[in-house]
Amino acid sequence: MVGEEELLRSRAVSAVRAAVLERHPDAELHELPAQGLPVGQLADVLAPSLFGTHRLVVVTGVHEAAGALADALAGYAKDPDPDLTLVVVHSGGKRNEALVKAFTAAGAAVDDCPKVSSVGDRIAFVRNEVRSAGGRITPDAASALVEAIGADLRQLSSAATQLVSDFGGAVDADAVARFHRGQAEVTGFTVAERVLVGDRQGSLEMLRWALQRGVAHVLIADAIADGVRTAARISSVRSSNPGDLARTLKMPPWKVKRAQSQARGWSIEGLQQAIGVAAELNADVKGAAASADYALESAIRRIVAIRRETGRGVRS
Repeated sequence: MVGEEELLRSRAVSAVRAAVLERHPDAELHELPAQGLPVGQLADVLAPSLFGTHRLVVVTGVHEAAGALADALAGYAKDPDPDLTLVVVHSGGKRNEALVKAFTAAGAAVDDCPKVSSVGDRIAFVRNEVRSAGGRITPDAASALVEAIGADLRQLSSAATQLVSDFGGAVDADAVARFHRGQAEVTGFTVAERVLVGDRQGSLEMLRWALQRGVAHVLIADAIADGVRTAARISSVRSSNPGDLARTLKMPPWKVKRAQSQARGWSIEGLQQAIGVAAELNADVKGAAASADYALESAIRRIVAIRRETGRGVRS
């Protein structure tokens, strides 16, 4: 795979992986970054398998490969193992270009992944993504989406797919405007609201958009914790009168009404468990977890599952 566009390179590698696993379900899979990779480690992976299984070896970033590693890869290309599929990924440019030429000369298939740099190319990309998702988009809508989101292909792809899902397959400029306006307003409290009402898919979608918009992990975690604690406080008081609750809990009436709505379907036991998850999440996003993104997603799934399993007769 050769080219600057990371998304296209990633998709090309995924397509090869899927094809290999379709033919060889028990294939060994190896993915190695070229930068800093010892030649000996590469040789071990490329050596014939003792068990006779097919192998898929993906070497990424070969433009950054040291000279000895590039020579070893070029040498392998002259005498490849028929029981091994080797994929080399090059981000384009002149560095280690000779390695790409060596594989091409040896008969390797080349997937070009050029940078999608012009507005016209990005519009064409959007139209293809919508078509692949089973929808159709008007020319002005495709232009509006590119203008709203910009050059990030992953965000364009995600938005195109979501638009098809949200608007029944037919996407026009008004749909793009409504969709983008809604996503631009996503905050940690938007995510928390979806979590509290048990909307797993909506929660994860709002989380993704919040992170893409730069909302800090800790703010999302705090909003989830605040929502769970507030729902627990509301549920612990017998009165259902918003005015009484506002006076008793010293909370503004609007927050009481919102919390009452979010607390429906929750049991006290479930909220107590959710508070525990929120406390763990708070530590995770402040450094305890290796990935704050994953910690947020995992906590959301757990809290929604708790509501479903312990809720008062509500299944979402």
